[in-house]
Amino acid sequence: MVDTVTGAGMPALFGARGYPPVLEWIARRAEAFVIPLAALVVGMALFSLFIALVGKSPILLYETMWRGGFGSWFSIQNSLSRAAPLLLAALCVALPARLGLVVIGGEGAIVLGGVGAAAIGVALSGSPSSIVILAMGVAGMAAGGIWIGAVGALRHYRAVNETISSLLMAYIAIALMNQLVEGPLRDPASLNKPSTQPLADIYRIGNIPGMDVHWGLVVGVVACVLSWVLIEKTRWGFAARIAGGNVRAAQVQGLAVGPLIVGFTALAGGFAGLAGMLEVAAVQGSANASLAAGYGYTGILVAFLARHNPLAIIPVAILLGGIDASGGLIQRRMDLPDATVLVLQGMIFIVILFSETFYGRFKAFNPGLWKRAS
Repeated sequence: MVDTVTGAGMPALFGARGYPPVLEWIARRAEAFVIPLAALVVGMALFSLFIALVGKSPILLYETMWRGGFGSWFSIQNSLSRAAPLLLAALCVALPARLGLVVIGGEGAIVLGGVGAAAIGVALSGSPSSIVILAMGVAGMAAGGIWIGAVGALRHYRAVNETISSLLMAYIAIALMNQLVEGPLRDPASLNKPSTQPLADIYRIGNIPGMDVHWGLVVGVVACVLSWVLIEKTRWGFAARIAGGNVRAAQVQGLAVGPLIVGFTALAGGFAGLAGMLEVAAVQGSANASLAAGYGYTGILVAFLARHNPLAIIPVAILLGGIDASGGLIQRRMDLPDATVLVLQGMIFIVILFSETFYGRFKAFNPGLWKRAS
């Protein structure tokens, strides 16, 4: 029987194994969806036991969580606003992961990106708004890109573990941000909460028409789409996947692994720095301690739950944004700490990491094993 192929990347209509190739095509891709979804359900089930042990109703908790995250138009807009920085923070983890790197220091790139953007915005005060906003974006991406790009350089040229170095550098970045905000960049009028000088209204990023959600959401979605194109449709993305699978094999093939590592980590850090710039220009209006809001750490969970797929990051970030947005309502309605959602995220993350051991073990998702099963 002759296989009929419908196009590049599409399954054939007839196969030679006795199973429809369309079914094989679906099965190979279902694993990356089913296992994370099952891990999410298991994590929420374990969290339900925790809530029951403290004397609260898990059903009421999830009902309140849904109401606070997606139960009304106001809640949905709040969730989308919180998802905007998560999209870019998750890319800071997902892009290096294609090279086999585990970078978890996006929080540092976010705060430095915010400080850099605020400093440029104040320095260029009086210039046209389009030029200032563009310069702020470039400054934010440059600050984050240099910071995380240094992690990639340390990994390739000095064999420094990127997970440890990125985490430690995040703490250094937060300390550096505090030093700058409380020192040379401080606005003398900010007494109780040290901040940089506030941006003029013309340098602020407004909301999407008809929504109480700033344009950072659109920027994050576009960044995810472009990242998917980079990874899946360009030679640089193909080279990154080769290097991520086997560095030695990539070097034998003549691939420049060093520039790939530094380039991808710098781009990842640039996205995180852009998230910091958007927080300053669209939310805070100045750089202060609120930049260290934990988006960089939540982005780690988003990236892992999305299996480092930039397109899958979009719905996962919205889901996690909704969970984060419900924290205040949970605190008021159920008399639970606002950090309750952090416990939920922690449990989900642990289960996600544990679920990595199940990939490739189920025959239903591996057509190559179907012959043995028959």
